[in-house]
Amino acid sequence: MREYDILVIGSGPGGEKAAIQGAKLGKKVAIIERLATIGGAGINTGTLPSKTLRETALYLADLRQRSVFGIQVPLGRDLRLGKLMYKKTEVIKKQTDVIVDQLSRNNVDIIFGTASFKDANTLIVTTSDGARDEYSGSVIIISTGTSPARPDDVPFDSGHIYDSDTILELDRIPATLTVIGAGVIGCEYACIFASLGVKVTLVEKRGRLLGFADEEIVTSLMYWMRHTDITVKLNEEVVNIAVEGPGRVRTRLKSGKSIMSEKLLYTMGRTANVEELNLDTIGVKLGKRSLIEVDGSFVTSVPNVYAVGDVIGFPSLAATSREQGRRAVCSAFEKEGVTCDNVGLMPFGIYTIPEISMVGETEEGLTEKGVPYEVGTAFFDEVARSLISGDKYGMLKLIFNSEDLRLLGVHIIGEKASELIHVGQAVMNYGGKVDYFKDIVFNHPTISEAYKVAALNGLNKL
Repeated sequence: MREYDILVIGSGPGGEKAAIQGAKLGKKVAIIERLATIGGAGINTGTLPSKTLRETALYLADLRQRSVFGIQVPLGRDLRLGKLMYKKTEVIKKQTDVIVDQLSRNNVDIIFGTASFKDANTLIVTTSDGARDEYSGSVIIISTGTSPARPDDVPFDSGHIYDSDTILELDRIPATLTVIGAGVIGCEYACIFASLGVKVTLVEKRGRLLGFADEEIVTSLMYWMRHTDITVKLNEEVVNIAVEGPGRVRTRLKSGKSIMSEKLLYTMGRTANVEELNLDTIGVKLGKRSLIEVDGSFVTSVPNVYAVGDVIGFPSLAATSREQGRRAVCSAFEKEGVTCDNVGLMPFGIYTIPEISMVGETEEGLTEKGVPYEVGTAFFDEVARSLISGDKYGMLKLIFNSEDLRLLGVHIIGEKASELIHVGQAVMNYGGKVDYFKDIVFNHPTISEAYKVAALNGLNKL
């Protein structure tokens, strides 16, 4: 048996940062990965591949818009998705090399195999050739991620019905696509395919999209979805999905409606990857969809076992998973005088078209809490740089306390929203006020000037 201070199960964003943080604290660390490559779903099947396709879709959509200037850009239906993602392999390889290099430089051991608990401090790792080895760890961190939910009554196949892991294996761009589930993944893929000229129908059983986001921003997103020919069906429950022939998938709704499309993408939730961990042996408690229950320090029901990332549920973002991994390790060794202070507010980035990004409170949340607030907004068509670049459709929204002017929330829709949000995040983390933007000088022309426009708009309302 090999002994470690920290064993990390899973090499995705949360596991990677947990391992490196442990090494920085002088601990002996190993990562156990069941796949043949490092990086988890974020690098290999999810975040990076889908964002690569998104960038290509944006590029092609921009070229199509230039047809008004006499530049014609035909996009044939026989175009294979693989051709639109030629950069994917390069991006994945470079990012994998970066992670392996970081782990190597920090003396983190990488063990390939499937881990399962023997007891709270011991893992049995089964390799691809069937060999079984035992490893012990004072602290064990679970970062195994999630997989797309695949209900038995949905006839998944390789030619018509896909989940978020298999959708990028499409043989060609379809003319029509039905997307079931309007969470982050469903909304992102709906926008990507619509930008490629696909007629998309987005079905959601709830009454609005992205319930955690600011309602005004979501309303704006829905406007642009419909503008790009996405049909949004809210409060609709799917009762049956059937393949009726080549290129014919019928989706029947509880309301009696029926949707016919060439292909279907099912994105109704994800399930935690815990089946092979043998968690019953040590008594780790699970919640809905087998998600691992943790406290504020990411400790499970077993004191020396932690869990981070998608396997514990919302928000299930790469950025937040990384920080959870880092903080879990710091928390685990707090008794030795090594802790991580509160890292402050974490931003959200949703890569729809246009992007959405947010940090802090929403109007709805502040209203429930009874906090007095005011709002300042700036539309991108008021900002010179946006007009120059052609990204004139967007809005930046500042929410601040109407009594002490403290900045409480920033919400942005528009291209580069996920980059712009960090300006507001920094001000909020330092307890800044909205009049900071009134007095600061921004480069001109820049999209960042929208912060000054929004601040002046809000302060004028007072």
